[in-house]
Amino acid sequence: MSKREEYTQKLKNELDALNAKMDALEAKTQEAKADARDAYKAEVAKLRHQSKLAVAKYEELKAASEDSWDKMVAETEKIRDAFVHSFNYFKSQI
Repeated sequence: MSKREEYTQKLKNELDALNAKMDALEAKTQEAKADARDAYKAEVAKLRHQSKLAVAKYEELKAASEDSWDKMVAETEKIRDAFVHSFNYFKSQI
């Protein structure tokens, strides 16, 4: 397996794991009181949007040419890091 394949597989595994954690966290928010639940739903919607952006960037990364690979890695990591940070912050608030 090439370094590129290893990297994209690792990134996919990270995104899949984070999305699974987000599903579990979303289920937990359903147990909150009504007023808190509405706020949580809004935050989960933002996280889902960030997730979609991260997955889309991952797909672009997989299709990137060798010339644009390094630039795409940097962009992908930036989006992934923002998603992870937002998720961890939300998780800490529950």
